[in-house]
Amino acid sequence: MTFYDREDELASLETVYSSPGHAFYVIYGRRRVGKTALLKEFCVDRPHLYYLAAQEAEERQREKFVERVAEAFDERVPRIDGWDDAFEYLGEKLTTDDRVVVIDEFPYLVEENDSLPSYLQAFVDEQLQGSGSMLVLCGSSVSTMESAVLGHESPLYGRRTGQIDLQPFSFQQARDVISYDIADAIRSYSVTGGTPMYLTLFDYERPLSENIRAHILSPTAMLYNEPEFLLRTELRNPARYLSILEAVALGHTTPNEISGATGVDSGPLSKYLQTLRRLRLLDREVPVTAAGQKSKRSRYRVADEFLRFWFRYVEPNRSSIEEAPSVVFEGTIEPDLPTHVATTFEDICTEAVWELIRREELGPYSEVGRWWYGEDEIDIVGLAPADNRILLAECKWTSDPVGYGLVDDLREKAENVRWGPGNRSERFALFSRSGFVDGLATKLDDSWSLFELDDLEEIFSNP
Repeated sequence: MTFYDREDELASLETVYSSPGHAFYVIYGRRRVGKTALLKEFCVDRPHLYYLAAQEAEERQREKFVERVAEAFDERVPRIDGWDDAFEYLGEKLTTDDRVVVIDEFPYLVEENDSLPSYLQAFVDEQLQGSGSMLVLCGSSVSTMESAVLGHESPLYGRRTGQIDLQPFSFQQARDVISYDIADAIRSYSVTGGTPMYLTLFDYERPLSENIRAHILSPTAMLYNEPEFLLRTELRNPARYLSILEAVALGHTTPNEISGATGVDSGPLSKYLQTLRRLRLLDREVPVTAAGQKSKRSRYRVADEFLRFWFRYVEPNRSSIEEAPSVVFEGTIEPDLPTHVATTFEDICTEAVWELIRREELGPYSEVGRWWYGEDEIDIVGLAPADNRILLAECKWTSDPVGYGLVDDLREKAENVRWGPGNRSERFALFSRSGFVDGLATKLDDSWSLFELDDLEEIFSNP
């Protein structure tokens, strides 16, 4: 499989590896995000020992680990009675032979023995620190990695020399994988999101509709049950969490709306929402002008495009998909897909705004996000408090060119954004899938910027 991007992450690993002394690195992130692929790419042409843990009994896990160590150093497998002896054996080998040691899916080991971090602490303190080797712990259970490895209560706390919280690809990064034209690339990204495993499943020589049918709407396809699998790796009883994610994907975004749609009372709901945020499955948003955690105007959104697609179209239509997937696609998904894509388009335009800020083509803005108050909403608002400058932008994924109505509407809504002094500097931007009516650009002053799909293609092609 082709390895895509991750230049920054590889550079970070290389820096730590090349530094004098030992290294203890932690890599974590959701399943399918490419952690193992990143580590294997890093280990190529470097002396290494790679161990992939499995959900097995502790004794068998330990036996396999020791067997892997012995194999890596071309030795007979010794008799080992406990994890302390296993790590001591590894430490002895590293005194004369520096290696990159990778323990992948570390949470599986902790599941069977929650004292394992203590054994590793002794190994790091007493043996790894005296070597030039690099230990990497990797895991997909975000909650376990954050508590058992990174948390204040962990015996390993404070010993790591670096960490990577591996994120899905941005649209710009995913563009290297998605070989459709820009419009279909945006549509496709709204389905797969930036998860490398999902991106590389699609065959971009085939139409998007065929990829959706083959890889999502088929009961035998990997992605058909993927969200349930993801939740079961983190949660013992995922039913309530599934219903909350479905409610949010279907447009119930405030706590009151979610409670009404799921029947979960507000007290327990807050804990469910907090857990889903911790697992990177939900995002909490407040207006960009609001005071963060203190704001009562919060909204929730599914944090991944594929999960949003799945909970919007697959979960509510399971029975019909089992019987007639083509009917579900043609009658439910295809007509509604532009509405689904419109949200993704806003996120991609926000990504473009950040890129233009980095290129100094929109001026510096320290905060960029959505804004809403009452019935008014603006897709993108950028704030530059030091200069009293504000950027206001709308994004339209419509089949008709954008005209003067949107210009007037944005100007009117701008007056309701209570931020900065009365003489603040305002800049406006419009993003449109279908371009703009003739003459619009010439009738707007230089405080306005208009972007079509070709402009987005240029922005993401030339960072």
